[in-house]
Amino acid sequence: MIWGIFKRDMCHATRNVIAVIVSMGLVVVPALYAWFNIAASWDPYGNTKALKVAVANNDKGYKSDLIPVRVNVGETIISTLHANDQLDWQFVKSDKAIDGVKSGEYYAAIVIPKGFSADMMTLFSPDIKHAQLKYYLNEKINPIAPHITDQGATTVVNTIDKTFAKTIAQVGLDLASSILHYSQSPQMAEYMRNLNGNLTTMADTLSGASQQVTSYSQLLGSANDIVDSTGKLLASATKAGKQAQNALKQGKSGATSFTSAGANVTSSVNTALDQVSGAFDQVAAKVNKAFDAIGKGSDTAASQLATLSEQISSGESLYDTYITSLNHMRESVEQLPDSDSAKQALLEAIDREITLLEAAKGDSQKLAQQLKDASTQVTQDTAAAESSRKEILNRITSAKQSISNVRDDYATNVKPKIDALASTVSTLISQTDSMITQLSGTADGLDDVTGDVGTNVTSIRSTLGAIAKKLDSSAATVKELITKLETGGNAGDGNSDGGDGDNDADSGESDELRALATANASTLSTLISAPVALHRVSVYPIANYGSAMAPFYTILSIWVGAIILCAMLKVTISDREKAHVLGLGDTLPRIAGPSGPGNASRWGLRLDHEYFGRYAIFALLALLQGTLVCLGDTYFLGVQANHALQFLAVGWLAALVFSNIVYTLTVSFGDIGKAVAVVLLVMQVAGSGGTFPIETLPKFFQMLYPFLPFPHAIDAMHAAMAGSYGNEYLLDMVYLALFLIPSLLLGLMLRKPVIRLNNWVSRNLESTKVM
Repeated sequence: MIWGIFKRDMCHATRNVIAVIVSMGLVVVPALYAWFNIAASWDPYGNTKALKVAVANNDKGYKSDLIPVRVNVGETIISTLHANDQLDWQFVKSDKAIDGVKSGEYYAAIVIPKGFSADMMTLFSPDIKHAQLKYYLNEKINPIAPHITDQGATTVVNTIDKTFAKTIAQVGLDLASSILHYSQSPQMAEYMRNLNGNLTTMADTLSGASQQVTSYSQLLGSANDIVDSTGKLLASATKAGKQAQNALKQGKSGATSFTSAGANVTSSVNTALDQVSGAFDQVAAKVNKAFDAIGKGSDTAASQLATLSEQISSGESLYDTYITSLNHMRESVEQLPDSDSAKQALLEAIDREITLLEAAKGDSQKLAQQLKDASTQVTQDTAAAESSRKEILNRITSAKQSISNVRDDYATNVKPKIDALASTVSTLISQTDSMITQLSGTADGLDDVTGDVGTNVTSIRSTLGAIAKKLDSSAATVKELITKLETGGNAGDGNSDGGDGDNDADSGESDELRALATANASTLSTLISAPVALHRVSVYPIANYGSAMAPFYTILSIWVGAIILCAMLKVTISDREKAHVLGLGDTLPRIAGPSGPGNASRWGLRLDHEYFGRYAIFALLALLQGTLVCLGDTYFLGVQANHALQFLAVGWLAALVFSNIVYTLTVSFGDIGKAVAVVLLVMQVAGSGGTFPIETLPKFFQMLYPFLPFPHAIDAMHAAMAGSYGNEYLLDMVYLALFLIPSLLLGLMLRKPVIRLNNWVSRNLESTKVM
């Protein structure tokens, strides 16, 4: 049944030339509608240079003491616009510009007032004024032209801003360049060398002072060690004989200060050495006595000699203690600055004293060994005893001579140097409160005196240490300043050595500053005036404005084509056609009842057969319309279509969906259905988002947007033209196809109640004799 209806419709549509021409017109007219609109909007923004915009310059310029050069921003604007081809700039007088806007000769006009430059220069005064351009706009001529001319006016304002910023930046860069060149001049280099020299001298002075104070502190510590060693030496001399006690008491009256204590130590040392020398005389006497007793009792003589050997051996540690103290003093003296004249002489004196003490120590050791050997010999070989006596006495004489040499060298060389050293630190020693009140023959009394002196010396050394730290800190600060100045100078000369990370960073910053100041000032000022450049990255690029608008006009033309089809073709089947399809001749039997849909159903021609049978020719012509318009877009106009087959598939699906919707509305509601199709067309033109983003439309259209077929068809065509994100194309095609469901539901399932309603409406309209 469906095929029979379609075959007869094709025969009728091609029966004569007029029918063929009309059929062809039905296919071509929608394509022409799309093509004319697409071609007209192909590149409207590329032809704005034909829009006339007047420019009038009344600027008088500006000149001041701050900027001695005459400045005329208006002339700069005119010069810039001469090279600008965005619009057709007309340079006229202000009166003609304003009148031309009113008459429509110009779309807009820009008037630069007299005080424009003066107002811009108020940037350098307390009373800043905004410079203003007068912009006249005729909004009556065209709805789009004002927006284009606004863009031109914005270009003028941006040009002024960039030019002004460029001028100010160029002045600043020239000044910075001059300062940098002066900083690299020979005069500035000489100033920096003198400054570095003075700072270096200051740092050396502070470091020397710190070393001097530290050396004095160490010398005080060495002096304290000598006092302790002397006390031990005196205590040992006390054990050798009571005469040492009288020698110690004789120094009591001289210990009134640290300086006198040092002199008293010297005196005590001399006395102790004399007593040690006297002790050797006593040893010699005891030796003679021991050897004289050999005949009477060899065991007693051996015991006496052994005792003398032990006494001599026990005194060797005193030599070691004294030598150690002298070594400590020598280390302290070595810390003195080389410029100190007393340093080398005192070192040589201490070295000689140490040598003599070591020689005396050696004689004592040899004497002790000989006494020990003699104690053994007297019990074994009496005949050799006399020979041993002579050797021991000679060794005692040699030891006494060593002690004499130590004493003489101490008095001649060491004592004057120590006295000179004591006088150097006399101001410090004077702070000692404790006085040496007595010296007894015991080691405890001497420990008390030296302990008091040591306490005061420790306090003084602590103070001197703090002073030395402060001096070191100051010297370090000055040296750090010198380093930074030298680093800056090297960076300025381009000779930095890259010794450490900080120097490398400073050098890099200086190199960047030098590059900035020595570069082309005009180029840099241009960068400063417009530091941001817009780099446009097109995602799914569209070739031109016409291609961008092609989906909207193409889908719109397909809907218009569906309306034209329903306006030109009959959607109902006559009883004569039904009879021919059924093979019943030219008319249906009378029992079929009044003419209308479904009256031949008893013979097998159901409503769905009538619906699809007549829709077949509508679908064919709609597919031809969609094919023609899409192929014309692609190959005639040159619309961008990256996926041509997908582009054509969208046209086919849209043609089927739109023709079915309009056909169903017309079949169901007659002429009212056609009116509804036109209303839907108007709604979709406004709410499809084909020209303006849907987000810019009123809330009503935003809510209606998903339930219209246009947006999905346009989105699918955009995806076919420029590329699809994921399944975007397939989803839009599915959404578009879903609109067939309500259309078919209305055309097939709801057909009977709608037919009765449509017949009632038709009777009432015909009763008016007008409709």
